[in-house]
Amino acid sequence: MVETLRFDSDDLAATEAFMSRAYTPMRIEGSPHDTRARVVRSAARGLSVDELSLGYTMAYDAGVLNKVTLLTIHSGSLVDTTNGRNEVYGPGETFLITQPDEPYTGEVRAARYTVAMFDPALLTQVAELGAGAQGPVRLTGNRTISAEANRRLGAGLAYVRDHVLSAAEDNDLVVATAARHLAAVTLASLPNTATEEAPQRLDSRDAHSETLRRAMVFIDENAHRDIGLAEIAAASFVTPRAAQYAFSRHAGTTPLGYLRRVRLAGAHDALRAGGPGLVSVTSVAAEWGFPHPGRFAALYRSVYGVPPSTTLYGEDAQPAAAG
Repeated sequence: MVETLRFDSDDLAATEAFMSRAYTPMRIEGSPHDTRARVVRSAARGLSVDELSLGYTMAYDAGVLNKVTLLTIHSGSLVDTTNGRNEVYGPGETFLITQPDEPYTGEVRAARYTVAMFDPALLTQVAELGAGAQGPVRLTGNRTISAEANRRLGAGLAYVRDHVLSAAEDNDLVVATAARHLAAVTLASLPNTATEEAPQRLDSRDAHSETLRRAMVFIDENAHRDIGLAEIAAASFVTPRAAQYAFSRHAGTTPLGYLRRVRLAGAHDALRAGGPGLVSVTSVAAEWGFPHPGRFAALYRSVYGVPPSTTLYGEDAQPAAAG
């Protein structure tokens, strides 16, 4: 269930109290001319996205958040002064504000920005660790590794904000899948310990046909649940990398590619069984873990040769020939 919280006030004392309650102790400096503050928070299943707009400088001396906290600056700026730093972030930048287990300090200067927060354990769950990996995955830098990575991370955050937590028909599977996606994009965009892990020969040894069979059975029986690469590998008694090797070697796909195929088949069956007036294309797509209706429709057409609405309204569809 997506929960929404809204705050809109030009009372500085009320804003300072709200921000300190919602995030961490903060103080507003000076006597700003524009005293309006607007905050909208959407949250579900440990994933939250906040949209904030402040017309003045607000300093913060923050405690531990225990969350991966990403920010995108749309206008204005933010200055990170943690441990004597003086890092300035401006419009268009998406970055990690702090390590989940570390306090931080700085200033938000007349900024409009978006904040996304999720459980740091997701980083470890989505990482493709080798058999010799030690401990949880940690992010090791605040800025993205390249301009393209900055664009990618900003787009991932915006997608969760605009197409998942703002959706009228929220769905636990969609939210959980989106959280994993954001964690994966974070690992692909920010420096982290997982990129230092080297493939292990044990992974290749475990990538046999029995691994594939166990993984496929698990996916077939659990595609309707919140599962990802970590759960598939655990059910197959191998590492995530070995599961990927097995699918690549024996099935010509990936574990998540096969999961997507099974979910698409489940959506196809649900459309045929539901009928117009009983279900909608959007609700069926969300039920089977496809949060974006347009992308679902394109994928559906590529496999079944017709749009999902055709199946819903009673015209049978057959899978398109593999190309």
